[in-house]
Amino acid sequence: MGSAKYISQQFKKEYAERSQELRDRLIAWRSQGPIVRIDRPTNLARARQLGYRAKQGVVLVRVRIGRGLSKRPKPRGGRKPSKMGRFYAYRKSLQARAEERAAAKFTNCEVLNSYYVGEDGNNKFYEVILLDRTHPAITSDPVYSKIVSQRNRVFRGLTSAGKRHRGLNKKGKGSFTTRPSVRARERK
Repeated sequence: MGSAKYISQQFKKEYAERSQELRDRLIAWRSQGPIVRIDRPTNLARARQLGYRAKQGVVLVRVRIGRGLSKRPKPRGGRKPSKMGRFYAYRKSLQARAEERAAAKFTNCEVLNSYYVGEDGNNKFYEVILLDRTHPAITSDPVYSKIVSQRNRVFRGLTSAGKRHRGLNKKGKGSFTTRPSVRARERK
C-alpha cells in the first residue's frame, strides 16, 4: 500500500472514530484566527489529489467558517408573525464561501482548490490551496500558469466547489440541472 493510500485511510479512521488527536487539533484551530496560513497540508494525500505540490509560490490557508443557515435580523413593524422567516439557506456551499474568503484575504493569489479538514459544533474547517500569481516558479509551470491566467476564478465559480453550486458537475443524460443553460437544452 502506497503512502497516499495509507494517509487517506488514517484520516477516514480519525473522522469516523472522532479520535483524541482530531479533537485536540480542532481545539487548537478554534483559538486561532478565521484565516491562517499554514506550512504544510493536514491531509497530504487529499491535497496532492487536488493539485498541491510543495514548491515556491504555492500557499496553503486554513479557513474557519461558521456552520448553519444565515439568520436575518428580526423585522420591526406591522408584519404577520408567520411571514417572519429569518433563517435562509445559502445557494453556495460553505466550502465555496471559504474559498472566496481566502481569495479576498490573499489578493495576489488565485484559488486552485480546497478540501475539508474537520468540524466542531459551530465551525467547519477547510484548507484552501492558493497560487501566487506573479511568482516565477508558478508562471513557468505549464499547469499552474493556465490556472493563474484565469483572474478571480473563485468569484466566477470556476473552482470545483463553485462548479458544484452552479450545477455543472451533475451527471446523467437530460437531467434537469444540466447547465450552463436550461433553455438551450430545451431547444435541442
